[in-house]
Amino acid sequence: MTIIPTLFKEVFLIKTVVHSDERGSFSEHFSKKYIQKTVGHKIHFCQDNLSFSKKGVIRGLHYQLHPHFQSKLVSVIKGSVLDVVVDIRKGSPTFGQHITQELTDENKLQLFIPRGFAHGYITLSLDSVFYYKVDQYYHPENEGSIAPDDPSLKINWRIPKDKWIQSEKDKNHPLLRQAIIFDYDTNFYA
Repeated sequence: MTIIPTLFKEVFLIKTVVHSDERGSFSEHFSKKYIQKTVGHKIHFCQDNLSFSKKGVIRGLHYQLHPHFQSKLVSVIKGSVLDVVVDIRKGSPTFGQHITQELTDENKLQLFIPRGFAHGYITLSLDSVFYYKVDQYYHPENEGSIAPDDPSLKINWRIPKDKWIQSEKDKNHPLLRQAIIFDYDTNFYA
């Protein structure tokens, strides 16, 4: 596995090594020891999720609030998505900034998103299978969200908004300036 840094020092990409021959391929998709060494503290993933989406389906921007903060390790099993991570830690030098990364079944990249960041993605291919591990169970009463079309974020989702497919809930997220967010000095792993 190779670590690829991003704009945010806490967020990183993982490139897995794929061993291929005439039979097919094999790769180590997850190593708890490797992730913990890279993150610098223990991560206890407790649940794996799969999401199936058609082209244009946009999910997010989501996060979990206190006391159920959530880290994610995401990848694409089939297809292609544009993955977006936004720093929502008020006082952070990168507050309100975002990164985008195309995750595909071909590039086999994984993205680690720690607590304190909002996350979303849009399916670019005909369909996609999105896979993610989380280190905290979902608690709907602690869900935070931000509108993916917030003009202050200036995210290029690569698909025009009139082609987006969203849940009713995702259509009604607040703007970043209206959302409940985090303080930069929050201890997310206490």
